Amino acid sequence: MTKDSEQTEDIKDIQSEEDKEDHKKNGSDKSKQENIPLKNMTKEELINKINEIQGVADKNYELFLRAQAEIENMKKRFKKEREDLLKFSNESLIKQLLSVVDNLEKAISHSQEQSSLKALTEGVELTLQGLRDTLNKAGLSEVKTTGETFDPNFHEAVSEQENNSVEPGIILHELQKGYTLNDRLIRPAMVVVSKSETKTDES
Repeated sequence: MTKDSEQTEDIKDIQSEEDKEDHKKNGSDKSKQENIPLKNMTKEELINKINEIQGVADKNYELFLRAQAEIENMKKRFKKEREDLLKFSNESLIKQLLSVVDNLEKAISHSQEQSSLKALTEGVELTLQGLRDTLNKAGLSEVKTTGETFDPNFHEAVSEQENNSVEPGIILHELQKGYTLNDRLIRPAMVVVSKSETKTDES
């Protein structure tokens, strides 16, 4: 190997070592910058540090706002569920008592046909009134029917009856009472609804 070749190889080795040092230095610049005390940072380094910290702060604040919103939504949802539970916890019991009301109403209707059962009628009426009062206190209300406009949200039409004395869609008769519990329908009223009389062509 000539002297010139040896010098060329030496130069390459030196450059290679310098490249390694530069790569090592660049890779550790960020970590070194993070460890530099603020008082020793340049203006540009301080600005970069502030921007970095501001970005982290903004992200954390956004996460905080989301968490707060989720907590508020959970509180509202739990409050509504608790209110619904208190309002409708006795719904099953009241549904069962409705059949008792129906039977008492029928007993009164039948006994009125026989005057000898007057005392029995009065007793049943008192019992029925007491039961109704109890149910009303629990939030039960009757659905209005006769004379009202038919509303499929509260009424169930069993049949239609021709009647020109009222407008079509008016409830003529109530076949079974309907009830709401705290404004929620638990049984629709069974009713007969008016309709226009069918006109026939005269020959």
